[in-house]
Parts: sequence; C-alpha cells; structure tokens
Amino acid sequence: MESGSSGPAAGRRPGRRDGYAPLRDYAAIGDGRTVALVARDGAVDWLTVPDLDSETVFAAVLDARRGGRFTLEPAVAYGVDRRYVPATNVLETTFTTARGVVRVTDAMTLPKTGLTPVRELLRRVEGLSGSVPMAWNVVPGFCYGTRAPRIGRRAGVPVASAGASACAVRTWDAGEPRCARDAISGRFETRAGSRALIALCFAHQDPLVFPTRAECEERLEHTCSVWRGWVNGRTCRGPWKQAVERSALALKLLVFAPSAAIAAAATSALPEQIGGVRNWDYRFSWIRDSAFTLNALLDLGCPDDAHAYLWWLMHATQLTHPRLRVLYRLDGGARAPERTLPLEGYRGSAPVRVGNDAAGQLQLDIYGELLQTVWLHTAATGRLDADIARRVAGIADLVCRTWREPDAGIWEVRSSPQQFTHSKMMCWVALDRSVRLADRGVIRNRHAGRWRRERRAIREFVETRCFSERRNSYVRAAGGHELDAGLLLGLLHGYADPDQPRLGGTIEAVRDELAHGPFVRRYTGEDGLPGSEGAFLACSFWLAECLARCGRQDEAAELMDRLVALANDVGLYSEEIDPATGEFLGNMPQALSHLALISAACAIGGRDR
Repeated sequence: MESGSSGPAAGRRPGRRDGYAPLRDYAAIGDGRTVALVARDGAVDWLTVPDLDSETVFAAVLDARRGGRFTLEPAVAYGVDRRYVPATNVLETTFTTARGVVRVTDAMTLPKTGLTPVRELLRRVEGLSGSVPMAWNVVPGFCYGTRAPRIGRRAGVPVASAGASACAVRTWDAGEPRCARDAISGRFETRAGSRALIALCFAHQDPLVFPTRAECEERLEHTCSVWRGWVNGRTCRGPWKQAVERSALALKLLVFAPSAAIAAAATSALPEQIGGVRNWDYRFSWIRDSAFTLNALLDLGCPDDAHAYLWWLMHATQLTHPRLRVLYRLDGGARAPERTLPLEGYRGSAPVRVGNDAAGQLQLDIYGELLQTVWLHTAATGRLDADIARRVAGIADLVCRTWREPDAGIWEVRSSPQQFTHSKMMCWVALDRSVRLADRGVIRNRHAGRWRRERRAIREFVETRCFSERRNSYVRAAGGHELDAGLLLGLLHGYADPDQPRLGGTIEAVRDELAHGPFVRRYTGEDGLPGSEGAFLACSFWLAECLARCGRQDEAAELMDRLVALANDVGLYSEEIDPATGEFLGNMPQALSHLALISAACAIGGRDR
C-alpha cells in the first residue's frame, strides 16, 4: 500500500487528541543511521540524532508539550493524501485546500560526496495549483525534551543548540525565519510551479555544516536514486508484492548502517495500552529476531545484507560467549540499563522508559534462534567460518547445561520465571541444528553424542509435561493450561513437522482462544504487569504461515489478505493493534511485524525456505 487519503479534499485537518496524532498516522523516513516519524498533518514528532538509539531532537510523540516537533502545514483547512515516492523511503504528502494544492516531500538524505551535515532532514514544498499559505515551526526538544535550546544566528543562519548538539535551519523561498526563545518559525505562500526548501542540518560533537540549496536538492535526488537501486535488486513477487516491498524498505530503515545491526523498532515507550505501563524501548537488536531477519534477507535476495548481519550478530555475541544477552545495542554493546524519563508519555501513558532491563533476563529460546540463524546462513552459503563453528559448539554445550532452568520466555514476562514450553522447543532446535552441523562436518562433533542425548531429553520433557490432552494443544508452560501463540514457532522453526497432530491441535487452539478475526493475542495468563495489551501483529502473520505450511493455502491466503489490509495508509505496521478500534499500539515501525509479513508471504506464495 503506497498511498492513502484522509477523505474530503479540503475538508479538515487530521485529528489530534490532546496534541497527539494517532500512531496509525505516522510514516517513517530515515538514512540508515536514524529515523524520523512524520504525522499526516506534516509534523515531525520523533527524531533522534545522531543515531537511532541516541537522544531526541523531536519527541512530541512522547510529550506533546515538552518533547519538541517540526510542524509544516497549510495555514487554512486542508485534506491529506500521501504516499512514499515509489520504491523509496522518501515521503510525499499532498495537502488539498480550497485555495490550491501543495506537495511536501520529506527525506532524511543520504550523503553523496564532499562535506555534509552529520544528519540532514529536507522538506521540499511545491505549489501544484492555486495559492496556499504555509506555516512552519521548529521547536527543538533536545535530550528527550529535558534541555532547553539556545537559539540564535551564526553567519545569519538560525541555529538551535544544547550541549554537544546543534541544528541549523536553512531555508530557501520559505519565508524569512524568525527566532524566538524556544523556536524558529516562518510563513510563506505557494503558487503553481513554486518550490521552497527547508533543511534541518544537524551536528553532534562535530562542526555545523551550512549546505547550499543546490547541494540539498542534489542530495534529495541522490537519496531517491539510492533507494530505488536497492529495491530494484530485491526479489519481491506474488500477490502481496507491494506489501513485501514496503516491508523490505521498512526493515532497511531499521538497519543501522555502521554495524549492520537491525533495531526492533525506531521508537521508545510507545504504549501497548493507552494509559498503561507497558511502554518499552525497542531501539536495540534482539537475538530472537535473528532467524526471521536472516530468512527475510535471503528470501528478498539480499545475500550481502544477510552476511553483514550475521557478522554483526557474531561480533556482538562474542562479548558474552557462550552465554547470550537477550538484546544488544546497535554498536554491539551488551548493556542497556533501563531508566524513566520525566515525560507524560503518549496520551498520558507513563512511565516513559529508555533502555531495557529485559537485556539481563534469562530467555533460553534465544539459543535456538541464534543456531537456526547460523543454520540458515550455512545452508545458503555452504560454509561457516571456523571461529563461528567453534562458538556454535560452545553454545550447544551451554544449552545442554541450562535447558532445564526456568526462564522469562519469549514474551519477557516480569513475573517469576517458569518452564515455558516455547523456550524448551527452541532449546531442542538449538541442539538439533548443532547435531546437523556436526553431521555435515561443519562443526566439531566431539560432544555430538551429548547433544543428541539432551535433545531426546528435551523432547521427552515437552511431550510429557507441556501438552494438554484436554485442549489437544501444547500449553504455555509445563503443567499449565494457558495458551501461547509463540508455540506456533515450534512449527516455523522446525521443532515439529507440519503433519504432526499435536502441532495441528495447537494451531486450532490458538485460533479458537487467542484469535479474533485476523487479530491474535500473545498468550493467556499473568505476566507480572498490570493492564492489558493489543493483538500482536507478528502472531497473526505466524498463524497465516502455519496454515500455509500445513497445506491450508486458501485459509492462509484469506487471512493474509486481511492482515495486509491492516497496514496504515503508507504500508507500515506498529507492534500491536487494538482489535476493537483498529488503533495502532506499541513502537513503530516494528521490525518483527514486517519480518513476519515477509516470511508468511513467501511461504504462502510457494517460496517457503
């Protein structure tokens, strides 16, 4: 889905509630290092500088009053239609008013040659017809809105700064900038054929660069060209080609180019329930996402990206070998201390957290995901680096020692550890892949006999203690009766074959109890936190893929059609959706949602790996 409309041509501005746009209203733009969120009304409400996991310059999505934003919109009533420039992450927003039509093109530009700003946000404003009064306002919110900016001029150019960060506002034909105590603003009027340009040029512990208009325009065209070149090399086919292509571009936004790490999402602390406390920082790379990531990159025809990602993954995990951390920073670091910011949160959803204490949890399933990732890479390339091979053997030995321990599980519960079934299944996958690699001579088989024995012991544990005859389904934890949509990964990651009756029963139990239409909740039972959450989009795509793998292609395709229609007007997904309202919840764009879409589309389309 590349475009969408807000309705009547010149009827109304997109709605906000207490200053907050619906999360569904956000599009994302980025440059491989950071990501900005742009609302339908033209406001940039989120941007971190210099990197995706850095502090913010704009964070109005977390505090409409203090967070800071960059607004740009007609000064009269308007309707909105927007799209991504085809095959790019460059956004076009068309405002239609009673007086005329104007188009805004937004991009985080990609550097070409020569001296460039550390980061650059370009906003080009073109008059398409009539005459439209426009207003813009840059209100910086450095350090998550906790540091007041100093605003002045350098060589006549408006500049906002705080500490080691600075932002210059360069304008051409966009009105004379006015500097106030906490903002830089301007007004101008478009006419048919007119073109204005506003460039926000950022510096962080570096000199502030003032580019020329020609340089900015050239970088904008270069940015479109680079995105198109990347998309042209992808293998996106089938009935959901457009959704897969957009998901691929969304994932590319989340790739941190300096390291090849992939962030789980671009944002922090967006709530899983409005007014609730389930507000987490997702600007890290989760081991759990690795198998889906590598599989998607291979399915999309991105072997270089897949190879680079594996090397980052093995570099990061080397720091804690043989134990794994649940998540790593984008630079490969293992520490992510959680703290609370003095912000009100999206629509009053506090606390606002940065950092993530889940990094220190024991989550045993991640060993299976990592070894599945290595297995996929080896199957695709036919080889494995000798050092990685040694480490794989060490990880398998660790799984033999630790699989019996209770853990926090795939959903990172903050209640007491349990014997989660999904964790045991993935420990089985870890040892199974190790045995297969040893049998192929890829890794040393010195301990393969022990891996086989423990693999059998895990299977016996799961089959005797984690299956409910009454439900005809695997259950969330040993000895329990609750359900868990994560159990679908037992099929997707190879714990059981598609024709295994117990997996079939689990699929039906998930559909009966956790699904409502296309929406699937993660689990039943308590998790140590108050409140509730929305339906988890990745679980819905997992269900569609499971149906396809079990030969139920028509059901899978029907569900897939409904899920693709749930994207916002520019084809993006958040982490969750409220089934009652269709409202987006959680951080966005969410990598796992888009990864699961790609995997399901490929499986249903017959290119299952």
